Amino acid sequence: MSESYTYAVARIRANELALFNDQAIEQLLAAKSYEECIRLLQDKGWGGMEANPTAEGLLAEEREKTWALMRELVPDLSVFDVFLYTNDYHNLKAAIKLVCTGSEDFGLFISHGTIDHRELLHAVQERDWGSLPDSMRGPAEEAYTALAQTRDGQLCDIILDRAALDAVYAAGKASRDELVRRYAELTVAAADIKTAVRCARTGKPMDFIRRALAECDSLSVSRLAKAAAEGLDSICDLLSTTDYADAVEVLRQSPSAFERWCDNLIIRYIRPQQFQSFGIGPLAAYILGRENEIKSVRIILSGKLNQLSDQSIRERVREMYV
Repeated sequence: MSESYTYAVARIRANELALFNDQAIEQLLAAKSYEECIRLLQDKGWGGMEANPTAEGLLAEEREKTWALMRELVPDLSVFDVFLYTNDYHNLKAAIKLVCTGSEDFGLFISHGTIDHRELLHAVQERDWGSLPDSMRGPAEEAYTALAQTRDGQLCDIILDRAALDAVYAAGKASRDELVRRYAELTVAAADIKTAVRCARTGKPMDFIRRALAECDSLSVSRLAKAAAEGLDSICDLLSTTDYADAVEVLRQSPSAFERWCDNLIIRYIRPQQFQSFGIGPLAAYILGRENEIKSVRIILSGKLNQLSDQSIRERVREMYV
């Protein structure tokens, strides 16, 4: 099976040459304004022919380029579903909140899911839970009922956020590719840690915490929930005995510092795929590298727009894949 991706990997190698390295990121950081940053990105081939693109428009176009390339190279994109399930559940959440409240103020639908957002919206409008994938039916109906009957938006969120993580984890477990399996493990563990910290800081009860955490192999969810109920110090004490001991210091700094640590951990793990010649791993790593690049560019553009200091922006920017 791996040999079937030989040509695709060769194409990816050529495309990796256009990925931003640290030097390119420093150029963007050195831009004196948001507008200059946009011009630099356009000079590097980002965006299309639009004279004055918005940041979100430009970033969306770059994401579309990534998936257009994958559609060209890979006959069955379902091998990358693990990267798209969070988009599906975001769109399901948006559809439920739109239908239950009649308001569109809860965020836009996003592209590149495994299900067209219009199908999700129709399913919610018609209460046709049976038209959804098996794993999505129960959470969709439960979240809808929670919001429609109790107007508890937070409960709706945790039901669907947990379901998204369960979907990612199941896809990782089912994959034959080690990179995909490891990505799913790290993604769920990191999300659990962030959730535990939020619950600790807001004093959530044990039943709420336990419901919000998704099972994974590298963390004991029961121990993490107990630690979250006790406070941040207990979470840090627990993590110091796990694979995530290095995260304790940044976790004490701020949630954003921990998120950066998590993203950098994934990038460091996938970086060796640049030297692999076969299999789906280099393609999956390219997708993650591009997403990481787009995230860093968004951070820089947002920082420039809000006139943050270069140092403040730099502290948020992720490590590059190349």
